[in-house]
Amino acid sequence: MKFSNGCWLQKEGIGCFPPAEVYFTKIEDKKVTLCAPTHKINHRGDTLGGANLTIEITTPMPEVIRVKTSHYLGVKDDSPKFELNIDENAKVDVEDSDEKIVVKSGDAKLVITKESWSMTYYNKDQVMCKSSGRDLAYMKTDWKGEAYDSSCHKNSYMRQELSIGVGELLYGTGEQFGPFVKNGQSIDIWNEDGGTSTDQSYKNIPFYISNKGYGIFVNHTDEVSFELATEAVTKAEFSVKGESLDYFFINGPAMKDVLRRYTDLTGKPALPAPWTFGLWLSTSFTTNYDEETVMSFIDGMLDRGIPMKVFHFDCFWMKDFHWSDFCWDSRVFPDPAGMLSRIKAKGLKICVWINPYIGQESYMFKEGMENGYFLKEPDGSVWQWDMWQPGMAIVDFTNPDACKWYQDKLEALIDMGVDCFKTDFGERIPTDCVYYNGMDAHKMHNYYTYLYNKTVFDLLERKKGKGQAVLFARSATAGGQKFPVHWGGDCWSDYESMEESLRGGLSLQMSGFGFWSHDIGGFESTSTPDVYKRWCAFGLLSSHSRLHGSTSYRVPWAYDEEAVEVVRFFTRLKARLMPYIYKTAVQAHTEGVPSMRSMVLEFTGDRMCNYIDRQYMLGDSLLVAPIFNEDSIGEYYLPSSEGGKTQTWTNFFTGEEQVSGQWYTGKYGYCDIPLMARPNSIIAVGASDNGPEYDYADNVLLRIFALEDGKEASTEVYDMNGSLEFTAKALKEGNKITIKTDAKKPYKVELVNVSISSVTGAKLEDGKILTDCAGTIVAEL
Repeated sequence: MKFSNGCWLQKEGIGCFPPAEVYFTKIEDKKVTLCAPTHKINHRGDTLGGANLTIEITTPMPEVIRVKTSHYLGVKDDSPKFELNIDENAKVDVEDSDEKIVVKSGDAKLVITKESWSMTYYNKDQVMCKSSGRDLAYMKTDWKGEAYDSSCHKNSYMRQELSIGVGELLYGTGEQFGPFVKNGQSIDIWNEDGGTSTDQSYKNIPFYISNKGYGIFVNHTDEVSFELATEAVTKAEFSVKGESLDYFFINGPAMKDVLRRYTDLTGKPALPAPWTFGLWLSTSFTTNYDEETVMSFIDGMLDRGIPMKVFHFDCFWMKDFHWSDFCWDSRVFPDPAGMLSRIKAKGLKICVWINPYIGQESYMFKEGMENGYFLKEPDGSVWQWDMWQPGMAIVDFTNPDACKWYQDKLEALIDMGVDCFKTDFGERIPTDCVYYNGMDAHKMHNYYTYLYNKTVFDLLERKKGKGQAVLFARSATAGGQKFPVHWGGDCWSDYESMEESLRGGLSLQMSGFGFWSHDIGGFESTSTPDVYKRWCAFGLLSSHSRLHGSTSYRVPWAYDEEAVEVVRFFTRLKARLMPYIYKTAVQAHTEGVPSMRSMVLEFTGDRMCNYIDRQYMLGDSLLVAPIFNEDSIGEYYLPSSEGGKTQTWTNFFTGEEQVSGQWYTGKYGYCDIPLMARPNSIIAVGASDNGPEYDYADNVLLRIFALEDGKEASTEVYDMNGSLEFTAKALKEGNKITIKTDAKKPYKVELVNVSISSVTGAKLEDGKILTDCAGTIVAEL
């Protein structure tokens, strides 16, 4: 929200009340509290009126500083709260003098000057961001210049503006489909069902991250308004309606460190089971299908050598007008239990579409109405409208009995053979309704999706066990990363939408989300065969991969026979890459560093990476550059190391070497894509290409790329439970390469583009592959 009129003035009717000084300081073991009047106190009489701000500072975990600024402390708290991992007993490290207050948390430091208000955040002695003057302020939007009227506090906001330094760029705020760099954007954290081609978003996260190495998390479930280098082009502003503002400064110094700490605070992504990384095939949305159609798709994929892993039934598995009642449409599925059993006999998992909206034709409507399980009107009536399902109601997940009722319905499906759910919608949530727990409906709007997805995820964990629960969710708020996987929503079927989908996915993963997917081939309309084949390469080199559409099927033979070859090639490639991909997944789960990483996240020191959003790192060692044009032209940039030293990247398919610090273009066939191996990396490639589930350590091939003299390369291989199987390390010293592992199963080594003259601890095969490997191998070049 913009309040000012240029540098000096406020907009008409806006009153701005910033802290003028620190008048009192109260220091306790766990908290520092400041009394900050909004006008100078020159004598005792100045204390008799005017707005005063109470500022509470805590350090809930190392490298994190929390600041809560309040005008009225007595306002009713009717807002839901993010589930944060906070040490309530953490003591605050504070230094208080006549001139300033210094609060420390590890290398993070907040310095507040007393006489002339200012606040500056540091990493050690480096200024990260600061505010002064009117930056932090209590704002009135109905101010007429007279004494404050306490009856009008509903038109109040709290604002903070933090400086943006020269060359500083901001990222995150959730799955935003506009420019990847958020400087110059006004972003309202308000979930909407707006597709992927507008400024609306399904997954809005009140968190941004800076390439300077810090992040800001605004701890409000309500609408948060960000003005990022807009109202003031050198400031990041965030504001919320009401009497208080609560935010966290999260120190790095690396961007990955910020994400680690942000997900320490809001929750780490659960580790998805290996089967979820296989290919998902959907019925699509409004297409006609029955069991014969479904089995023809499944058999068609398997007969063509495409090892798909999950079949998804979209909306019309239920009877029209009855969404959601979780009952199979008996007109087309007379034997659902038998059908699911027949599908599972082919080695597939099963996903079905659900949402939290109950149409009044559903038998569940009467149950929900009579038991008070729905959102209500102020007069006690069920809140209903005709958007999506005629006369639909919305399940109230603040009611524990409603949650259990909803879970009981889904549990019957799990017992029938369903393995997971696509939790669609959760964005179109009213603000004029009444919740069971009495929370403010406006403040519940974004938070609703957290309760919805948590309810379903908790059921799956209880029924399937930890590590087996997975959703395919569209909406999210902060903390929603704990319930993967999320997909990018309704995109069109063209290159522009493919590009905007990637931007949105990278933005989401810069906001604490570890896993992401998208509708391969696009959702709305039907793509050309060309777009479909290029999107398949991109989709199968994403963390999760699903073929899904709206009005037409997404099986590859519906496009052309070459599309079959493309889907088969990349599905099997992903299966072979599972030892590497699953290591990446474990990192996302344990560290909070996403599986698909923007170039700036992985190579913050290379300034060329600041704005790049059409390529990404899949894990730490593979660069993927999707092709976004019908001319088959691939374009990509190869980053340099932190010191700008020239390095050698290697084409994963061909072994062609290219130097870092340059852009490259080339023409690519459909079974090809720029896929580049990072210098000094070890990429574990599995022994099977027939699906994502197998013993990753058994006969794994360790492909070693462009070792740098004196610099150790390493990797890990995990089993399908996420437990470490073994670690491998490689070190080049002159013309000698030493490889050490603690593997207990047979494995192979390939020194890519290296000629080996002799080897000890292994046998040489075809001049490049080492077999019968021992714990230590020494190769002479």
